Amino acid sequence: MDLTPDPRDLEFQFIRASGPGGQNVNKVSSAVQLRFNTRGFTELPDAVRERLTRLAGRRLTADGVLILEAQRFRTQERNRADALARLAALLDAAATAPKPRRSTKPSRAQRERRLESKQHQGTAKLRRRRPDLNE
Repeated sequence: MDLTPDPRDLEFQFIRASGPGGQNVNKVSSAVQLRFNTRGFTELPDAVRERLTRLAGRRLTADGVLILEAQRFRTQERNRADALARLAALLDAAATAPKPRRSTKPSRAQRERRLESKQHQGTAKLRRRRPDLNE
């Protein structure tokens, strides 16, 4: 499934990066804030939208806008590409449905081994006890 958003649905805002960077960090807006409106993206199926909402967590606003900040690199171009790559990875992760869990039962031999180990542990603990001197 191709979940490539239309470039018109993406909004880039260049902001100042936080953290160390010397004198340059206060003058250059190299960090990128990518805004993507998930509700405006009509090609997104409802199941994928729900998984994206769960995966996005705090990065998704109440209005359904996904905000990704990229400030790993020193240039706007590389940070912009990083934000786009992270958005694509998030959409790919949301597009793949989780594998349903099949419930299984432990085998009879496994249950017996578990009970034997519990019995063994209990006898080992009993042997560690001090003998009662009142008897």
